Amino acid sequence: MATLGYPKQPIQKSTNMIEQRTNWAGNFTFSASQIHYPSTIKEVQELVRRAGKLKVLGAGHSFNEIADSSEEQISLANFQPVLVIDRERQTVTVNAGAKYGQICEELNRQGYALPNLASLPHISVAGACATATHGSGDHNGNLATAVAAMELVTGDGEVVVLSRDQQPEQFSGAVVGLGGVGVVTQITLDIVPTFNMRQYVYEDLPLAQFEEHFDEITSSAYSVSLFTDWHKQEFQQVWLKYQETGDTTFELKSELYGAKLATSNHTPIRGGSVEACNPQLGIVGPWYERLPHFQMAFTPSSGEELQTEYLVPRQHALAAIKVIDQLRDKIAPLLQVCEIRTIAADNLWMSPCYQQARVGVHFTWIKNWEAVRQLLPLIEAEFEALKAIPHWGKLFTMSGSKLQPLYPKLADFQNLLHSFDPHGKFRNAFLDKYIYATEIFE
Repeated sequence: MATLGYPKQPIQKSTNMIEQRTNWAGNFTFSASQIHYPSTIKEVQELVRRAGKLKVLGAGHSFNEIADSSEEQISLANFQPVLVIDRERQTVTVNAGAKYGQICEELNRQGYALPNLASLPHISVAGACATATHGSGDHNGNLATAVAAMELVTGDGEVVVLSRDQQPEQFSGAVVGLGGVGVVTQITLDIVPTFNMRQYVYEDLPLAQFEEHFDEITSSAYSVSLFTDWHKQEFQQVWLKYQETGDTTFELKSELYGAKLATSNHTPIRGGSVEACNPQLGIVGPWYERLPHFQMAFTPSSGEELQTEYLVPRQHALAAIKVIDQLRDKIAPLLQVCEIRTIAADNLWMSPCYQQARVGVHFTWIKNWEAVRQLLPLIEAEFEALKAIPHWGKLFTMSGSKLQPLYPKLADFQNLLHSFDPHGKFRNAFLDKYIYATEIFE
């Protein structure tokens, strides 16, 4: 077992809110009157025991009120950086507040990799897992599926460790915990031997070809993303991320169902910074510099955007694309880019992919919430019959009463929250609206 560190962030001090604090995108202003920066688990316990209402704030990359509190917030930015590799169990344990981009380089140096990453390495491990944030790949689950164990402080200030092996039922409910189970302080992740990747971009895939060859396209690489601004019936870019296997029979095609192989580096949003993106053109690099679209050293955008994502059952993916195509005239004027990705099924209660492989239809909007707010109900009305589920950390207008039936383990999750937080310290407006719209726990 090896214990290693990663670079620590500047020390922050607990503070009353003198200036308004917002999330990364600046579209949401937190209402918590105070934010604390404990540096030990004992300090977390003390904060939890005396708090009335408390939520953990990660990297601030959620676009809604999921991490907000009416009273106080906690950030784990001051925790001593820890990266503990258990070579026998093939796991790594890190501070829950660590960002993926902070841990990947050291993990790779030790000969290991994470199975998948999201498009941004700037997000926190705990926040990504708590909201079922994901990368892409027909055989890749969301980031929470890599969690093997988690240490957390419950509503009464006690430290609890849950693992996939020792408490499988509670564990399955707590991993995608939406910040309601407790303050997660450490997370143990499954790791695999390190690997290299290369990625290529194809341009201008006709929509008709995508519909006819959907399965072939999404299964053609380890991770696949398709981008369009919906001004035309095409995907302007198809990003294919290949795992290096040493197979000498690999042949790169100059054309992918009518799409042409790009001869220069691209960014998902046309006109954006190519420099901020990870290398393409088949240049071989480590997994953590290819799986994300963007580099950790760069801010991927100015934050002048809003994001929405709906996850539809894989069998309804083409129907969902047709819905979006029919709404192109309304969607395109407000859209920066739309990304399509596939995610494998899992057994985590509050994951949108619970026992169901899904396809993510992701929208990056211009920063005009009033216009987007009026558009989303039109999309959601069409997606309702397709059993689409919104991403927990992004913007949507679906009511709690419509969202709840889409989660078959909701009653069990309510019971779990009550057992770990009987006084509702970690409840907030978001959980009240979407998890407790109807209280059905026993």
